[in-house]
Amino acid sequence: METRHFRIGGMNCQNCQDRIMNALLKTEGVAAAKVDYRSGRAEVVFDAGKTRFAKLCTAIEALDYTVLGQNESAFSWKRAALSLALILLLYVLLERGGAAKFLLPGALAGSEMSLLALMLIGLTTSLHCVGMCGGISLSQSLPSGAQKAAFLPGLWYNLGRVLSYAAVGLALGGAGALLGGGAGFSMPTAAQGALKIVAGLLMAAAGLNLLGVFPWLRVLSLRLPRGLGGRRGGPFTLGLLNGLMPCGPLQSMQIVALASGSPILGALSMLAFGLGTLPLMLGFGAAVALLGRRFRRAVSAIGAGLMAVLGLLMLAQGTSLTGLLTQERLLLLVLALLGLGLVAAIPFKKPFARGIWVLALLLALLLPQLGANGIQSGGNADRAERTGGGQTVRSTLEPGAYPDIEVEAGLPLTWVIDAPQGSVNGCNNRMLIPECGIEYAFKTGENTIVFTPERAGVLPYSCWMGMIRGSIIVKENME
Repeated sequence: METRHFRIGGMNCQNCQDRIMNALLKTEGVAAAKVDYRSGRAEVVFDAGKTRFAKLCTAIEALDYTVLGQNESAFSWKRAALSLALILLLYVLLERGGAAKFLLPGALAGSEMSLLALMLIGLTTSLHCVGMCGGISLSQSLPSGAQKAAFLPGLWYNLGRVLSYAAVGLALGGAGALLGGGAGFSMPTAAQGALKIVAGLLMAAAGLNLLGVFPWLRVLSLRLPRGLGGRRGGPFTLGLLNGLMPCGPLQSMQIVALASGSPILGALSMLAFGLGTLPLMLGFGAAVALLGRRFRRAVSAIGAGLMAVLGLLMLAQGTSLTGLLTQERLLLLVLALLGLGLVAAIPFKKPFARGIWVLALLLALLLPQLGANGIQSGGNADRAERTGGGQTVRSTLEPGAYPDIEVEAGLPLTWVIDAPQGSVNGCNNRMLIPECGIEYAFKTGENTIVFTPERAGVLPYSCWMGMIRGSIIVKENME
Protein backbone atom coordinates (compact mmCIF):
# COMPACT_ATOMS: atom_id res chain seq x y z
CA MET A 1 0.00 0.00 0.00
CA GLU A 2 1.11 3.53 -0.78
CA THR A 3 0.11 6.69 1.11
CA ARG A 4 0.10 10.15 -0.46
CA HIS A 5 -0.42 13.51 1.23
CA PHE A 6 -1.35 16.55 -0.86
CA ARG A 7 -3.47 19.68 -0.96
CA ILE A 8 -6.60 20.39 -2.99
CA GLY A 9 -7.49 23.80 -4.40
CA GLY A 10 -10.97 25.03 -5.31
CA MET A 11 -12.92 23.65 -2.34
CA ASN A 12 -15.40 26.23 -1.03
CA CYS A 13 -17.74 24.25 1.23
CA GLN A 14 -18.10 21.04 3.20
CA ASN A 15 -20.01 19.55 0.29
CA CYS A 16 -16.81 19.80 -1.80
CA GLN A 17 -14.99 17.73 0.81
CA ASP A 18 -17.62 14.98 0.65
CA ARG A 19 -17.71 14.92 -3.15
CA ILE A 20 -13.94 14.52 -3.44
CA MET A 21 -13.76 11.85 -0.75
CA ASN A 22 -16.60 9.87 -2.32
CA ALA A 23 -14.90 10.04 -5.74
CA LEU A 24 -11.63 8.77 -4.29
CA LEU A 25 -13.25 5.91 -2.39
CA LYS A 26 -15.05 4.79 -5.56
CA THR A 27 -11.74 4.56 -7.46
CA GLU A 28 -10.42 1.02 -7.82
CA GLY A 29 -7.47 0.27 -5.56
CA VAL A 30 -8.18 2.98 -2.98
CA ALA A 31 -8.26 1.54 0.54
CA ALA A 32 -8.84 4.77 2.50
CA ALA A 33 -9.23 8.48 1.84
CA LYS A 34 -9.45 11.53 4.08
CA VAL A 35 -10.18 15.06 2.88
CA ASP A 36 -10.25 18.07 5.22
CA TYR A 37 -11.99 21.15 3.82
CA ARG A 38 -10.78 23.44 6.60
CA SER A 39 -7.08 22.82 6.00
CA GLY A 40 -7.35 21.94 2.31
CA ARG A 41 -5.32 18.77 2.91
CA ALA A 42 -5.99 15.25 1.68
CA GLU A 43 -4.59 11.81 2.45
CA VAL A 44 -5.19 8.72 0.35
CA VAL A 45 -4.06 5.11 0.83
CA PHE A 46 -4.10 3.01 -2.33
CA ASP A 47 -2.75 -0.16 -3.91
CA ALA A 48 -0.06 0.95 -6.37
CA GLY A 49 -0.52 -2.33 -8.26
CA LYS A 50 -4.16 -1.52 -9.09
CA THR A 51 -4.10 2.21 -9.64
CA ARG A 52 -1.71 5.11 -10.04
CA PHE A 53 -1.64 8.42 -8.23
CA ALA A 54 -2.14 10.17 -11.58
CA LYS A 55 -5.50 8.39 -11.92
CA LEU A 56 -6.56 9.70 -8.51
CA CYS A 57 -5.58 13.23 -9.56
CA THR A 58 -7.67 12.81 -12.71
CA ALA A 59 -10.70 11.77 -10.62
CA ILE A 60 -10.34 14.91 -8.47
CA GLU A 61 -9.75 17.25 -11.40
CA ALA A 62 -12.82 15.82 -13.17
CA LEU A 63 -14.83 17.39 -10.36
CA ASP A 64 -13.27 20.79 -11.21
CA TYR A 65 -10.76 20.91 -8.34
CA THR A 66 -6.99 21.29 -8.44
CA VAL A 67 -4.43 18.87 -7.01
CA LEU A 68 -1.51 20.70 -5.35
CA GLY A 69 1.72 19.65 -3.71
CA GLN A 70 1.90 18.84 -0.02
CA ASN A 71 3.39 22.24 0.86
CA GLU A 72 1.74 24.20 -1.95
CA SER A 73 -1.01 26.70 -1.11
CA ALA A 74 -4.01 27.55 -3.28
CA PHE A 75 -4.25 30.98 -1.63
CA SER A 76 -3.46 33.96 -3.88
CA TRP A 77 -3.23 37.29 -2.09
CA LYS A 78 -3.56 39.15 -5.40
CA ARG A 79 -6.83 37.37 -6.24
CA ALA A 80 -8.03 37.88 -2.65
CA ALA A 81 -7.20 41.61 -2.74
CA LEU A 82 -8.96 42.02 -6.09
CA SER A 83 -12.05 40.19 -4.81
CA LEU A 84 -12.19 42.38 -1.69
CA ALA A 85 -11.74 45.55 -3.75
CA LEU A 86 -14.62 44.62 -6.06
CA ILE A 87 -16.85 43.73 -3.11
CA LEU A 88 -16.12 47.02 -1.35
CA LEU A 89 -16.60 49.03 -4.54
CA LEU A 90 -20.00 47.46 -5.21
CA TYR A 91 -21.00 47.90 -1.57
CA VAL A 92 -20.15 51.62 -1.59
CA LEU A 93 -21.92 52.20 -4.92
CA LEU A 94 -25.10 50.45 -3.75
CA GLU A 95 -25.07 51.91 -0.25
CA ARG A 96 -24.37 55.49 -1.31
CA GLY A 97 -26.58 55.27 -4.39
CA GLY A 98 -29.62 54.11 -2.41
CA ALA A 99 -30.04 50.92 -4.47
CA ALA A 100 -29.78 48.72 -1.38
CA LYS A 101 -33.49 49.13 -0.68
CA PHE A 102 -34.25 47.25 -3.89
CA LEU A 103 -31.95 44.33 -3.02
CA LEU A 104 -32.47 43.57 0.65
CA PRO A 105 -35.48 41.87 2.24
CA GLY A 106 -35.77 44.65 4.81
CA ALA A 107 -36.72 47.09 2.06
CA LEU A 108 -40.36 46.07 2.29
CA ALA A 109 -40.44 44.25 5.60
CA GLY A 110 -43.45 45.18 7.68
CA SER A 111 -46.64 43.80 9.14
CA GLU A 112 -48.67 45.07 6.18
CA MET A 113 -46.39 43.62 3.49
CA SER A 114 -48.30 41.89 0.73
CA LEU A 115 -47.56 38.31 -0.28
CA LEU A 116 -46.74 39.54 -3.78
CA ALA A 117 -44.11 41.88 -2.35
CA LEU A 118 -42.60 38.96 -0.44
CA MET A 119 -42.42 36.93 -3.64
CA LEU A 120 -40.63 39.82 -5.34
CA ILE A 121 -38.15 39.94 -2.47
CA GLY A 122 -37.56 36.21 -2.87
CA LEU A 123 -36.85 36.75 -6.55
CA THR A 124 -34.39 39.62 -5.96
CA THR A 125 -32.52 37.79 -3.21
CA SER A 126 -32.42 34.39 -4.93
CA LEU A 127 -28.99 35.27 -6.32
CA HIS A 128 -27.89 34.94 -2.71
CA CYS A 129 -29.62 31.56 -2.54
CA VAL A 130 -27.66 30.42 -5.59
CA GLY A 131 -24.42 31.47 -3.91
CA MET A 132 -25.28 30.07 -0.47
CA CYS A 133 -26.93 26.83 -1.56
CA GLY A 134 -25.47 26.49 -5.04
CA GLY A 135 -23.16 23.63 -4.09
CA ILE A 136 -25.97 21.75 -2.39
CA SER A 137 -28.43 22.43 -5.20
CA LEU A 138 -25.75 21.37 -7.66
CA SER A 139 -25.30 18.00 -5.98
CA GLN A 140 -29.04 17.40 -6.17
CA SER A 141 -29.42 18.55 -9.78
CA LEU A 142 -26.76 16.61 -11.63
CA PRO A 143 -28.37 13.86 -13.74
CA SER A 144 -27.69 10.29 -12.73
CA GLY A 145 -29.33 8.71 -15.71
CA ALA A 146 -31.34 10.02 -18.65
CA GLN A 147 -30.94 13.69 -19.46
CA LYS A 148 -34.70 14.27 -19.20
CA ALA A 149 -34.56 13.25 -15.55
CA ALA A 150 -32.13 16.06 -14.78
CA PHE A 151 -34.91 18.38 -13.60
CA LEU A 152 -36.56 16.00 -11.11
CA PRO A 153 -33.93 15.97 -8.29
CA GLY A 154 -33.72 19.77 -8.32
CA LEU A 155 -37.52 20.00 -8.27
CA TRP A 156 -37.78 17.70 -5.26
CA TYR A 157 -34.97 19.57 -3.46
CA ASN A 158 -36.62 22.97 -3.96
CA LEU A 159 -40.06 21.62 -3.00
CA GLY A 160 -38.64 20.43 0.31
CA ARG A 161 -36.89 23.76 0.80
CA VAL A 162 -40.05 25.85 0.25
CA LEU A 163 -42.12 23.61 2.52
CA SER A 164 -39.50 23.95 5.26
CA TYR A 165 -39.73 27.75 4.96
CA ALA A 166 -43.50 27.54 5.44
CA ALA A 167 -43.11 25.29 8.49
CA VAL A 168 -40.62 27.68 10.10
CA GLY A 169 -42.96 30.60 9.31
CA LEU A 170 -45.83 28.74 10.98
CA ALA A 171 -43.80 28.26 14.16
CA LEU A 172 -42.50 31.86 14.23
CA GLY A 173 -45.97 33.30 13.56
CA GLY A 174 -47.25 31.27 16.49
CA ALA A 175 -44.44 32.56 18.69
CA GLY A 176 -45.30 36.11 17.62
CA ALA A 177 -48.94 35.56 18.59
CA LEU A 178 -47.88 34.39 22.05
CA LEU A 179 -45.41 37.23 22.59
CA GLY A 180 -47.48 40.06 21.19
CA GLY A 181 -50.99 38.95 21.83
CA GLY A 182 -52.12 38.91 18.20
CA ALA A 183 -51.71 40.96 15.05
CA GLY A 184 -50.73 44.08 16.95
CA PHE A 185 -47.33 42.64 17.81
CA SER A 186 -44.28 44.19 16.17
CA MET A 187 -40.61 43.34 16.58
CA PRO A 188 -38.79 46.06 18.59
CA THR A 189 -36.54 48.21 16.43
CA ALA A 190 -33.45 47.47 18.51
CA ALA A 191 -34.10 43.73 18.14
CA GLN A 192 -34.49 44.10 14.37
CA GLY A 193 -31.22 46.00 14.22
CA ALA A 194 -29.40 43.41 16.31
CA LEU A 195 -30.70 40.57 14.14
CA LYS A 196 -29.67 42.41 10.99
CA ILE A 197 -26.15 42.87 12.37
CA VAL A 198 -25.88 39.15 13.12
CA ALA A 199 -27.42 38.20 9.77
CA GLY A 200 -25.13 40.63 7.91
CA LEU A 201 -22.03 39.22 9.57
CA LEU A 202 -23.16 35.67 8.73
CA MET A 203 -23.82 36.56 5.11
CA ALA A 204 -20.55 38.42 4.63
CA ALA A 205 -18.54 35.64 6.29
CA ALA A 206 -20.31 32.97 4.22
CA GLY A 207 -19.69 34.87 0.98
CA LEU A 208 -16.00 35.37 1.73
CA ASN A 209 -15.77 31.73 2.75
CA LEU A 210 -17.21 30.55 -0.56
CA LEU A 211 -14.76 32.80 -2.41
CA GLY A 212 -11.83 31.37 -0.47
CA VAL A 213 -10.58 34.87 0.31
CA PHE A 214 -9.74 34.07 3.94
CA PRO A 215 -8.77 30.40 4.45
CA TRP A 216 -8.95 30.83 8.22
CA LEU A 217 -12.69 31.53 7.92
CA ARG A 218 -13.26 27.87 7.12
CA VAL A 219 -13.22 27.02 10.83
CA LEU A 220 -16.55 28.90 11.10
CA SER A 221 -18.29 26.85 8.43
CA LEU A 222 -21.42 24.94 9.37
CA ARG A 223 -22.60 21.75 7.75
CA LEU A 224 -25.54 19.38 7.69
CA PRO A 225 -25.25 16.01 9.46
CA ARG A 226 -23.04 13.52 7.64
CA GLY A 227 -25.03 11.39 5.24
CA LEU A 228 -27.46 14.19 4.40
CA GLY A 229 -25.04 16.44 2.50
CA GLY A 230 -25.06 14.30 -0.63
CA ARG A 231 -27.46 12.18 -2.59
CA ARG A 232 -27.87 9.62 0.18
CA GLY A 233 -30.19 11.86 2.18
CA GLY A 234 -32.39 12.41 -0.84
CA PRO A 235 -33.16 15.75 -2.52
CA PHE A 236 -36.48 16.24 -0.69
CA THR A 237 -34.98 15.50 2.75
CA LEU A 238 -32.06 17.82 2.11
CA GLY A 239 -34.46 20.54 0.96
CA LEU A 240 -36.43 20.22 4.21
CA LEU A 241 -33.23 20.65 6.24
CA ASN A 242 -32.26 23.66 4.14
CA GLY A 243 -34.87 25.79 5.92
CA LEU A 244 -32.73 25.57 9.07
CA MET A 245 -29.47 26.69 7.44
CA PRO A 246 -27.88 30.03 8.45
CA CYS A 247 -28.99 32.52 5.83
CA GLY A 248 -29.18 36.33 6.09
CA PRO A 249 -32.12 37.03 3.75
CA LEU A 250 -34.00 34.07 5.19
CA GLN A 251 -33.50 35.37 8.72
CA SER A 252 -34.80 38.77 7.67
CA MET A 253 -37.94 37.13 6.30
CA GLN A 254 -38.28 35.29 9.58
CA ILE A 255 -38.63 38.72 11.22
CA VAL A 256 -41.67 39.29 9.02
CA ALA A 257 -43.16 35.94 10.04
CA LEU A 258 -42.54 36.66 13.73
CA ALA A 259 -43.97 40.17 13.47
CA SER A 260 -47.12 38.91 11.75
CA GLY A 261 -48.40 37.63 15.11
CA SER A 262 -50.30 34.85 13.33
CA PRO A 263 -49.30 31.24 12.52
CA ILE A 264 -51.23 31.36 9.23
CA LEU A 265 -49.79 34.70 8.11
CA GLY A 266 -46.33 33.62 9.21
CA ALA A 267 -46.54 30.44 7.13
CA LEU A 268 -47.95 32.29 4.10
CA SER A 269 -45.24 34.96 4.34
CA MET A 270 -42.39 32.43 4.33
CA LEU A 271 -44.12 30.37 1.64
CA ALA A 272 -44.43 33.42 -0.62
CA PHE A 273 -40.76 34.26 -0.11
CA GLY A 274 -39.75 30.68 -0.89
CA LEU A 275 -41.84 30.59 -4.06
CA GLY A 276 -40.12 33.79 -5.19
CA THR A 277 -36.73 32.08 -4.98
CA LEU A 278 -37.78 29.18 -7.21
CA PRO A 279 -37.20 30.62 -10.72
CA LEU A 280 -33.47 31.22 -10.32
CA MET A 281 -32.87 28.21 -8.08
CA LEU A 282 -34.57 25.84 -10.51
CA GLY A 283 -32.94 27.57 -13.45
CA PHE A 284 -29.52 27.21 -11.82
CA GLY A 285 -29.93 23.51 -11.22
CA ALA A 286 -31.31 22.85 -14.69
CA ALA A 287 -28.58 24.87 -16.38
CA VAL A 288 -25.87 22.98 -14.53
CA ALA A 289 -27.52 19.68 -15.37
CA LEU A 290 -27.67 20.53 -19.08
CA LEU A 291 -24.41 22.44 -19.47
CA GLY A 292 -22.25 20.42 -17.09
CA ARG A 293 -19.80 21.64 -14.43
CA ARG A 294 -17.82 24.02 -16.64
CA PHE A 295 -19.46 27.18 -15.33
CA ARG A 296 -19.93 26.07 -11.72
CA ARG A 297 -16.95 27.95 -10.38
CA ALA A 298 -17.84 31.22 -12.13
CA VAL A 299 -21.48 31.08 -11.01
CA SER A 300 -20.47 30.25 -7.44
CA ALA A 301 -17.95 33.12 -7.36
CA ILE A 302 -20.52 35.65 -8.60
CA GLY A 303 -23.13 34.43 -6.12
CA ALA A 304 -20.61 34.44 -3.25
CA GLY A 305 -19.47 37.98 -4.08
CA LEU A 306 -23.04 39.28 -4.20
CA MET A 307 -23.79 37.54 -0.91
CA ALA A 308 -20.83 39.28 0.76
CA VAL A 309 -22.06 42.64 -0.58
CA LEU A 310 -25.59 41.99 0.67
CA GLY A 311 -24.13 41.04 4.04
CA LEU A 312 -22.33 44.36 4.30
CA LEU A 313 -25.48 46.23 3.26
CA MET A 314 -27.50 44.39 5.90
CA LEU A 315 -24.79 45.17 8.47
CA ALA A 316 -25.15 48.85 7.55
CA GLN A 317 -28.90 48.61 8.14
CA GLY A 318 -28.37 47.03 11.54
CA THR A 319 -25.91 49.65 12.72
CA SER A 320 -28.30 52.38 11.57
CA LEU A 321 -31.25 50.88 13.42
CA THR A 322 -29.26 50.43 16.63
CA GLY A 323 -27.37 53.74 16.31
CA LEU A 324 -24.04 52.01 17.00
CA LEU A 325 -22.01 53.55 14.17
CA THR A 326 -22.23 56.18 11.49
CA GLN A 327 -21.87 54.77 7.99
CA GLU A 328 -18.49 56.48 7.57
CA ARG A 329 -17.12 54.77 10.67
CA LEU A 330 -18.67 51.48 9.66
CA LEU A 331 -16.91 51.67 6.29
CA LEU A 332 -13.62 52.45 8.01
CA LEU A 333 -14.12 49.52 10.39
CA VAL A 334 -14.95 47.16 7.52
CA LEU A 335 -11.86 48.29 5.61
CA ALA A 336 -9.64 47.69 8.65
CA LEU A 337 -11.12 44.26 9.42
CA LEU A 338 -10.85 43.08 5.83
CA GLY A 339 -7.28 44.36 5.73
CA LEU A 340 -6.44 42.50 8.94
CA GLY A 341 -8.06 39.36 7.55
CA LEU A 342 -6.01 39.61 4.37
CA VAL A 343 -2.79 40.11 6.34
CA ALA A 344 -3.65 37.09 8.51
CA ALA A 345 -4.03 34.95 5.38
CA ILE A 346 -0.78 35.97 3.65
CA PRO A 347 2.06 33.47 4.31
CA PHE A 348 4.85 35.94 5.20
CA LYS A 349 8.38 34.57 5.04
CA LYS A 350 9.51 36.80 7.92
CA PRO A 351 7.29 36.75 11.05
CA PHE A 352 7.88 40.42 11.94
CA ALA A 353 6.45 41.51 8.56
CA ARG A 354 2.95 40.44 9.62
CA GLY A 355 3.26 42.46 12.83
CA ILE A 356 4.27 45.58 10.91
CA TRP A 357 1.25 45.30 8.61
CA VAL A 358 -1.12 44.67 11.53
CA LEU A 359 0.26 47.72 13.38
CA ALA A 360 -0.12 49.91 10.27
CA LEU A 361 -3.74 48.84 9.78
CA LEU A 362 -4.59 49.42 13.45
CA LEU A 363 -3.13 52.91 13.25
CA ALA A 364 -5.15 53.58 10.08
CA LEU A 365 -8.26 52.58 12.04
CA LEU A 366 -7.54 54.46 15.28
CA LEU A 367 -6.04 57.74 14.08
CA PRO A 368 -9.20 59.00 12.30
CA GLN A 369 -11.19 58.14 15.43
CA LEU A 370 -8.79 60.13 17.65
CA GLY A 371 -9.19 63.13 15.41
CA ALA A 372 -12.96 62.85 15.16
CA ASN A 373 -13.66 65.21 18.07
CA GLY A 374 -13.61 68.23 15.80
CA ILE A 375 -17.10 68.26 14.29
CA GLN A 376 -17.11 69.38 10.69
CA SER A 377 -19.73 71.65 9.21
CA GLY A 378 -22.71 69.92 7.71
CA GLY A 379 -22.27 71.50 4.28
CA ASN A 380 -25.86 71.39 2.99
CA ALA A 381 -27.24 70.77 6.48
CA ASP A 382 -30.14 72.89 7.71
CA ARG A 383 -28.84 75.14 10.53
CA ALA A 384 -30.81 75.75 13.70
CA GLU A 385 -31.53 79.28 14.92
CA ARG A 386 -31.90 80.31 18.55
CA THR A 387 -35.47 81.13 19.56
CA GLY A 388 -35.96 82.27 23.15
CA GLY A 389 -34.47 79.64 25.43
CA GLY A 390 -34.14 77.03 22.72
CA GLN A 391 -33.47 76.55 19.04
CA THR A 392 -35.51 75.79 15.93
CA VAL A 393 -34.59 74.20 12.62
CA ARG A 394 -36.81 73.73 9.57
CA SER A 395 -36.36 70.96 6.98
CA THR A 396 -38.23 69.45 4.05
CA LEU A 397 -38.84 65.71 3.69
CA GLU A 398 -37.94 64.12 0.35
CA PRO A 399 -39.23 60.70 -0.84
CA GLY A 400 -35.79 59.07 -0.92
CA ALA A 401 -33.67 61.13 1.46
CA TYR A 402 -33.61 62.52 4.98
CA PRO A 403 -32.25 66.03 5.72
CA ASP A 404 -29.04 66.67 7.66
CA ILE A 405 -29.31 69.33 10.37
CA GLU A 406 -26.78 71.31 12.40
CA VAL A 407 -27.76 72.13 15.98
CA GLU A 408 -26.28 73.24 19.32
CA ALA A 409 -25.74 70.94 22.27
CA GLY A 410 -27.69 71.50 25.49
CA LEU A 411 -30.50 73.62 24.02
CA PRO A 412 -34.07 72.32 23.58
CA LEU A 413 -34.61 71.73 19.86
CA THR A 414 -37.81 72.16 17.89
CA TRP A 415 -37.39 70.41 14.55
CA VAL A 416 -40.10 71.31 12.06
CA ILE A 417 -40.18 68.99 9.02
CA ASP A 418 -42.49 69.84 6.13
CA ALA A 419 -43.72 66.77 4.25
CA PRO A 420 -45.18 67.86 0.87
CA GLN A 421 -47.93 65.85 -0.79
CA GLY A 422 -46.48 62.56 -2.08
CA SER A 423 -43.25 62.76 -0.09
CA VAL A 424 -44.28 60.21 2.57
CA ASN A 425 -43.95 56.59 1.46
CA GLY A 426 -43.51 53.08 2.88
CA CYS A 427 -39.76 53.55 3.27
CA ASN A 428 -39.45 56.96 4.93
CA ASN A 429 -42.72 57.12 6.85
CA ARG A 430 -41.15 56.29 10.21
CA MET A 431 -37.94 57.92 11.44
CA LEU A 432 -35.74 56.57 14.24
CA ILE A 433 -33.15 58.49 16.32
CA PRO A 434 -31.80 55.60 18.45
CA GLU A 435 -29.54 57.62 20.77
CA CYS A 436 -32.42 59.91 21.76
CA GLY A 437 -35.01 57.12 21.93
CA ILE A 438 -37.17 58.86 19.33
CA GLU A 439 -39.44 57.10 16.85
CA TYR A 440 -41.64 59.41 14.78
CA ALA A 441 -44.25 58.58 12.11
CA PHE A 442 -44.52 61.24 9.41
CA LYS A 443 -47.77 62.62 8.04
CA THR A 444 -48.33 64.88 5.06
CA GLY A 445 -47.97 68.51 6.11
CA GLU A 446 -46.02 69.96 9.03
CA ASN A 447 -44.34 67.57 11.51
CA THR A 448 -42.78 68.77 14.77
CA ILE A 449 -40.21 66.83 16.81
CA VAL A 450 -38.99 68.22 20.15
CA PHE A 451 -35.92 66.97 22.03
CA THR A 452 -32.63 68.19 23.52
CA PRO A 453 -29.32 67.07 21.94
CA GLU A 454 -27.14 66.58 25.01
CA ARG A 455 -23.60 66.17 23.66
CA ALA A 456 -21.51 67.34 20.74
CA GLY A 457 -20.95 64.84 17.98
CA VAL A 458 -22.83 63.29 15.10
CA LEU A 459 -26.14 61.58 15.85
CA PRO A 460 -27.04 59.20 13.02
CA TYR A 461 -30.71 58.56 12.35
CA SER A 462 -32.55 56.46 9.79
CA CYS A 463 -35.87 55.17 8.57
CA TRP A 464 -37.43 52.20 10.33
CA MET A 465 -35.62 49.81 7.99
CA GLY A 466 -32.19 51.41 8.23
CA MET A 467 -32.25 52.21 4.48
CA ILE A 468 -32.66 56.00 4.37
CA ARG A 469 -30.22 57.81 6.64
CA GLY A 470 -29.43 61.29 7.87
CA SER A 471 -27.18 63.02 10.40
CA ILE A 472 -27.78 65.42 13.27
CA ILE A 473 -24.55 67.40 13.68
CA VAL A 474 -24.39 68.65 17.26
CA LYS A 475 -21.90 71.43 18.07
CA GLU A 476 -20.85 72.91 21.41
CA ASN A 477 -21.45 76.41 20.12
CA MET A 478 -23.12 77.46 16.88
CA GLU A 479 -21.79 81.00 16.98
